[in-house]
Amino acid sequence: MKPIIFDVDTGIDDALAMSYSLNSPELEVLGFTTCFGNVSVAEATRNTLAVLEKVGKRIPVYQGADQTFMRGEKDHWAKHVHGEDGLGNTLNNDPIAQAESQFAPEFIIEQVKNRPHEITIIAVGPLTNLALAVKRAPEIIPLVKEVVVMGGAVTVPGNVNAFAEANIISDPEAAEYVFSSGLQVTIVGLDVTMKTLLPLSKLDEWRATGKDTAHFFADMTEFYIGYYESFYPGIGGCALHDPLAVGVAIDSSFVVTETMNVKVVTEGEEVGRTVGYVEGKPKIRVCKEVEADRFLEHFLSRVI
Repeated sequence: MKPIIFDVDTGIDDALAMSYSLNSPELEVLGFTTCFGNVSVAEATRNTLAVLEKVGKRIPVYQGADQTFMRGEKDHWAKHVHGEDGLGNTLNNDPIAQAESQFAPEFIIEQVKNRPHEITIIAVGPLTNLALAVKRAPEIIPLVKEVVVMGGAVTVPGNVNAFAEANIISDPEAAEYVFSSGLQVTIVGLDVTMKTLLPLSKLDEWRATGKDTAHFFADMTEFYIGYYESFYPGIGGCALHDPLAVGVAIDSSFVVTETMNVKVVTEGEEVGRTVGYVEGKPKIRVCKEVEADRFLEHFLSRVI
């Protein structure tokens, strides 16, 4: 099994990615760390605990950064995408469980030092927690096996504006710090995630199973698909951004990568843009192509 730390800003596709990871025997989820992004960090922590409760798993959750690496507090969330609660307005009660007391970056540092060269970090929100961990303990850089990041748009337009993808623009300095740190990074960005599609028709199949968890995921995903329809009329589904990062951590053959030096624009009108260069160091693996149908089949076989 591959030990992972899963860093989330739990909205809808994070929740799907969580379930996918927890139902994948290749992965040993050591803990979830939470960050602001789709929602506030407190809401992301609540949502992470709620998803774990829904799927009947007991995995420790560590709350992380409540503000950006350098810019202070973030003042807006993606509730038009993920709902007022971040989970498609499906939450009726707060979860019973609570987060651990340890700060997420400290948990990352501790685990990496305890298991050098073993741990893969899957990061599907802003990269603030990882940037803070590396800043506090740069000695962990060569000890992390790999970081799989859902973020960026190296060869395609962004989804917040023409330049930037949502996770990167939420904390561009953190992303630049991580990408320039020397960590072994694979970027699973819009270059490939927008080539994936979960069809709306699959939600009725989930509900037909009669499982409470299936209804929970179907209801939240229907909200998410509604957002997609408002932006891409007739798309008939939603992209599987965060789940694809999990898929790549499980089986890297789902994607074709190109090694580049990736820099993040941190000022001006193109702030948050991820720019790939063939020259320079460090080298980052950028996903360029995806076997979308094979990945979708794999995801659907495990998520519910």
